[in-house]
Amino acid sequence: MKKTKNILVFIFSLYVCLMSSYLYTHQYYNVDLEAYVGLVYKAEYPDMKIEDIHKKVYTELKGKNPKLFGITPQDEEIAKGENTYYKVLSENPKAYGEELQLFSVKPFYNFINLMFFKAGCKVTTSIFLTSILSYAFILVLVFSFLIRILKNYPLAFIITILISLFKPLLEASRHASADSLSCLLLLLSLYVFVVRKNHLAATVFAMLCVLTRPEYFILYSFLYILVYFYRNTLQIKTAQVFLSYGYIFLSFSLIQYFNQISWSVLFMNQFTKVQIYPISAPDPFSFPDYLNFIKKTIMLDFNGSYFPLLLIFIVIILANKLALGSKKSWAQCLFFAAIYVSVFLRYLVFPSLANRMMIGFYLTIILSLIYIQNSKIDIFKNSLQDGK
Repeated sequence: MKKTKNILVFIFSLYVCLMSSYLYTHQYYNVDLEAYVGLVYKAEYPDMKIEDIHKKVYTELKGKNPKLFGITPQDEEIAKGENTYYKVLSENPKAYGEELQLFSVKPFYNFINLMFFKAGCKVTTSIFLTSILSYAFILVLVFSFLIRILKNYPLAFIITILISLFKPLLEASRHASADSLSCLLLLLSLYVFVVRKNHLAATVFAMLCVLTRPEYFILYSFLYILVYFYRNTLQIKTAQVFLSYGYIFLSFSLIQYFNQISWSVLFMNQFTKVQIYPISAPDPFSFPDYLNFIKKTIMLDFNGSYFPLLLIFIVIILANKLALGSKKSWAQCLFFAAIYVSVFLRYLVFPSLANRMMIGFYLTIILSLIYIQNSKIDIFKNSLQDGK
């Protein structure tokens, strides 16, 4: 048995290395890369003028994106002026400098990119390494969690391999985006809280998650409400709950304090009309346009995601174990309700359910369902017991 475990661990390690190598050689150029590269240079060379940063960024990236200067207005677009927007940015340093503020709200992600750059990596390599290594650590974390829950190395190995091929996870790992890193930090915060019972470490990882993608603050707010009502079962003092949440709230507040672009401008820039100068000359916000966009897209986006399919499995599994008088059953229902309410509230703030942005929610649901299905122990007990 021990020999089998060692062989599976070795094969898994080799697989993670091969997948990481594949992702490194199959990077996807998305236009966000232009902003993240600029933020790295802006942090590394604080005295460099935005005109020089702009020239340096687009000189380096021109060969990586052959369509950079070939975007045509005839192509289909979501927001008015979107197709010519990136061409304008490539020619206008002032507009490019203001666009950087749209991406500076992810300070921890930008910090990790900067650290790889300082370590000697090329700037584009630094940014993609963040996504690729996050992908690798996600797989290691999932494998470790499944081993503890299933107590079955072959089954844990098979499920982890299947999760590694999950399309949204692969997409996030090929993009220059904070999606993979934020997913890793979310899973780490939940893992050390539920499995390791280390509330301090869970708070730190949660703070870093919010500093990577601020919208996860919505999910953490609902989870902390749930923790508060089950604090006696969890054997957590009320002061600890409020102190921990206070640190997460502080992380979110700091981002908002230094953020120069309001939510309304961000919404327009992404979904109705792009803002060439989102700081110095934003267009007036139209609330009717906002409502029309939400009403037009919410059901289509939700049905185009994995959330309806996962909801079916949630209902099937919870219904099979439902006991109306059981605190355990209610805790499980409220946990998934918190996730779905968070998703809808997030959609009202940023109306997109692009699957690569949702991997943190997806994997949290999938791993929770595996736990519930394969363990008779209440996930809210103070001492986690593995398996059945």
